[in-house]
Amino acid sequence: MPVPIILDCDPGHDDAIAILLAAGDPAVDLLAITTVAGNQVVEKTTLNARRICTAAGITDVPIAAGCARPLVQPLYVADDVHGESGMDGPSFGEPTVDAVAEHAVDLMYRTLTGHPEPVTLVPTAPLTNVALLLTRHPDAAAHIREIVLMGGSTERGNRTPAAEFNMFVDPEAADIVFRSGLPVTMCGLNVSHQALVTPEVLARLDGLGTDLARICAELMTFFAATYRRLWGFAAPPLHDPVAVARVIDPEIVRCVDASVAVELRGEYTRGATVVDLHQYLDRPVNAKVAVGLDQERFWDRVIDAVDRLGARG
Repeated sequence: MPVPIILDCDPGHDDAIAILLAAGDPAVDLLAITTVAGNQVVEKTTLNARRICTAAGITDVPIAAGCARPLVQPLYVADDVHGESGMDGPSFGEPTVDAVAEHAVDLMYRTLTGHPEPVTLVPTAPLTNVALLLTRHPDAAAHIREIVLMGGSTERGNRTPAAEFNMFVDPEAADIVFRSGLPVTMCGLNVSHQALVTPEVLARLDGLGTDLARICAELMTFFAATYRRLWGFAAPPLHDPVAVARVIDPEIVRCVDASVAVELRGEYTRGATVVDLHQYLDRPVNAKVAVGLDQERFWDRVIDAVDRLGARG
């Protein structure tokens, strides 16, 4: 049976592909899409979710906007990476898929408590919505199968030398999630940097010949340009779909057990994920940490999902 999931995101080029993978792969049942401020302000990330759902014909999944700022600190957006719209590149028309009036946290809670089996949360954004859900509705934890997130790193960061973007934007929220006692899987930069959008991947997208595939190729082409300019990458990493792929087929993303803590006070390390891979510290294991990616199987699932959704049009 498909795994029921809620995708909490901040589209964002890679979040857009994560939406398509979650909606287009039969191994998961996408119950809801919730948005949060991160790559851009929440108004823009919500609009972008509506845009990609319109382009893909995803009309039966509710979209709800969530938190407009982190729990403690001011919002920091990634317009240098994702552009002024948060999803620069393609030309999108006016979306026909609307967001519901409900707050994202309320939609999450209603979806969790109303579903006959536990639901997996897949956050690919700052963890503000998820942290607020857990603190406002402690009983929600009983309805969560696991949290499989994109964020953090076993190595260095991409927003500061130590901190990955999602953790940097709202480290207090991340701390709440890792301390929640729920099963957490962290898909960090160390593994998402293995999911590179190579020319061969772009050629496979182009070869699908659909409008949706063209939009995806345009998204990735813009994303590639910013990664080349900012970090010198020959091909951009597609971070967020890695978390969705872990739920679809756990063998695509290899994980190890580890203790993960989020640094909240370091002058140079705030937002860093301290991953104890070698059990140096006397701390209990609280997460599965991604360390390897089966790239061929990953791209097969992404391309197949885009193909499946594109064929609807």
